[in-house]
Amino acid sequence: MKLVMAIIKPFKLDEVREALTSLGLQGLTVSEVKGFGRQKGQTEIYRGAEYSVSFLPKVKIEVAVTSDMVERVVETIQKSANTGRIGDGKIFVLDLTAAVRIRTGETDASAL
Repeated sequence: MKLVMAIIKPFKLDEVREALTSLGLQGLTVSEVKGFGRQKGQTEIYRGAEYSVSFLPKVKIEVAVTSDMVERVVETIQKSANTGRIGDGKIFVLDLTAAVRIRTGETDASAL
């Protein structure tokens, strides 16, 4: 089992979610996060004063999948979140050692 974590631009969330559900995924977790990478933030003007925003709003998606689905999930996120511009985000794949469905007690792949 693997945990696929993606940091994407907020306006791409619906497109990514629709693409992932079309693969047959039954659930995912979404968090609003802030951060910076190569974008290094941005400068904005508010009420005539210029100030620097060092953390940009992003969305973090976490999906637990079986090992055989990882490549399809990563490709789907990459294609649907891509704008071709800096700041599109990153995808991380982590090993998932255990999963338990609290309601039924199912474990590992059957809990996903």
